[in-house]
Amino acid sequence: MNKTGVLYAGKAKTVHTTEDPELLVLEFRNDTSAFDGEKIEQLERKGQVNNEFNAFIMQALQQAGINTHFVKALSPTESLVRNMKMIPVECVVRNRAAGSLVRRLGVAEGEILDPPVFEFFLKDDARHDPMINESHIATFGWATAAEVTRMKELTLAVNAVLKKLFADGGLLLVDYKLEFGRFNGEILLGDEFSPDGCRLWDAQTLEKMDKDRFRQDLGHVIESYEEVGRRIGVQFS
Repeated sequence: MNKTGVLYAGKAKTVHTTEDPELLVLEFRNDTSAFDGEKIEQLERKGQVNNEFNAFIMQALQQAGINTHFVKALSPTESLVRNMKMIPVECVVRNRAAGSLVRRLGVAEGEILDPPVFEFFLKDDARHDPMINESHIATFGWATAAEVTRMKELTLAVNAVLKKLFADGGLLLVDYKLEFGRFNGEILLGDEFSPDGCRLWDAQTLEKMDKDRFRQDLGHVIESYEEVGRRIGVQFS
């Protein structure tokens, strides 16, 4: 599939158009950012690791009956995806307390959340992705009530699949964010699922093995991403 132009360049990925208006090329770059772009570095192999990790996860979700925008991997750093109209809402599930939840509510990091906490955030870096609720979504027309219900269903279905997948690799899926879009009248999972957009801890030591290693200057960021991948069966090129 040939790229015909750049549709959008984000903080870590570039979206390219193709000859087919229904298909895009998602390019994963080595750029790594945190704190809404305040901290930026280039990490060698990151684009490849995240692309191959994401391809593995998306295929696992599709095998479990969860429809996504992913079509196939094209190269170590590029994947073919469906051209969706993205909904500007992030769906977040928290299985354990970490990050902003700890800061907001004063709960202990690592506290088990049963049932898991579900939250919506507006995808808006300039405003630091503020938390929103279903009333905001309805009033401002970001999604219909039926679409919100579907996004929640899919997000919790992803939780059931991935908690087990990571648990089998000796890992805790602490929290994660998902984005969705519209394609031919259907809501599909979009964007990516990689250690950039979730928290993963070693189940025994509680060692952080995700993007918090970059945020907190813990080092060995990509090596940890690769270790997570190997534990769940990703075969990196």
